[in-house]
Amino acid sequence: MMIIMARKKMDRLSTTLVKILKEHGLEGRLSEYRIFGCWERSVGGVIARHAQPQGVRAKKLTLVVDSPAWMQQLSLLKPEIIEKVNRGLGREEIKDITLKLGEVTSADKASDSVPVRVSLDADEQEKIAHYAGEISDPDIRESFRHLLEKDFVSRKRERKK
Repeated sequence: MMIIMARKKMDRLSTTLVKILKEHGLEGRLSEYRIFGCWERSVGGVIARHAQPQGVRAKKLTLVVDSPAWMQQLSLLKPEIIEKVNRGLGREEIKDITLKLGEVTSADKASDSVPVRVSLDADEQEKIAHYAGEISDPDIRESFRHLLEKDFVSRKRERKK
């Protein structure tokens, strides 16, 4: 009986979290983070060195590719890449891929660069506290707060570049 009640409570918490993400326009960002996190593991190191996810909109993944030759190769591999990414995500999140030529930052290059130091101001911290404060479960609230902090810092870092 207790397991059934715990399962129902988790369903409600996950429903609440999705609702909060939608209300604050963060649902898409969560999908992006999940794709970034599983990208190399899903497609392999070779593809990951030449292409990286840029964003997701309406189940369409945009990839930045470092050369026309790789763009041609990846255009032929779209169905396989979609399948691998969706498998890595554990559900059908991506239906199509758009390729665009650009600079790909490999993990090797990223580790060589010095990270830009960024701190959040009081207003940003207050927004994060407000968004996360609506979640009653302390573990989920803390995870969500951490995710929001990373998002705010990432956006600030991009603006400073």
